[in-house]
Amino acid sequence: MTGVAEETEQPPLIIVVVKTLMTTAAAYPSLDIDVCGERFSQFMGLFAHRFRRVEPRRHAAAFISTLLAELPRVNCWTAAEHAGHRTPDAFQNLLARAKWDHDGVRDDLRDYVVGHLGTDQSVLVLDETGDLKKGTATVATQRQYTGTAGRIENAQVAVYAVWATPHGHGFVDRELYVPESWTDDPERCAAAGLPDDLAFATKPELAAVIVKRCLAPRTRPGYVAADEVYGNAGQFRTDLEDPRPGLRPGRVLLDHDRRRSGPNPG
Repeated sequence: MTGVAEETEQPPLIIVVVKTLMTTAAAYPSLDIDVCGERFSQFMGLFAHRFRRVEPRRHAAAFISTLLAELPRVNCWTAAEHAGHRTPDAFQNLLARAKWDHDGVRDDLRDYVVGHLGTDQSVLVLDETGDLKKGTATVATQRQYTGTAGRIENAQVAVYAVWATPHGHGFVDRELYVPESWTDDPERCAAAGLPDDLAFATKPELAAVIVKRCLAPRTRPGYVAADEVYGNAGQFRTDLEDPRPGLRPGRVLLDHDRRRSGPNPG
């Protein structure tokens, strides 16, 4: 749950409650749009300038609302049905062809989360997770270890970052992990819309990119925390220990116990 204890003149913070009926099941984030509709609209308004046209902006708000609903399975078809659309065309266009600044949205979201939760006792938590996939067409999909299943499965994996303070926590950044089976195949990457100059990067290298983005004066975390996938990566630790001003967080908490089993940083 994300929240703020004191009143503020900033746009109101959206409260997202994560709930589940089974301790072993994945939790669904839920938000009652009928109750929080005005606040949700204000929240989405923070990103309006990142869209060139009004239609993709509206479709983005509708798509986000479906992600916050308790749908057992989310794809463009189920999202369209939930939003009252006859076809998934609007959402497919939003995700595949519409022009909008996704990195700008990321930066706005980070500023929003940090602005509400603050930097006092802040922790930037890094970890990777995966989405199970069928087939091989989805970008960056291959058979690989994913904590979602706890085993090797056909999946798309990304490194995520959460900003946590005593006031709550919120998602602030992401980097898609593109396996070498993709980066070594330029035609496959081009067909999926990946940049021509995309080079392979390990999960710790992706995490280092995220940390550097969060080292602005207003968003510098007090701590960076990650598990042994990152703690065992020497270059990642070296990057976090950079002595130059503004290039390191306050403290680093890394699990580097080599006796623990886990996936290859890879």
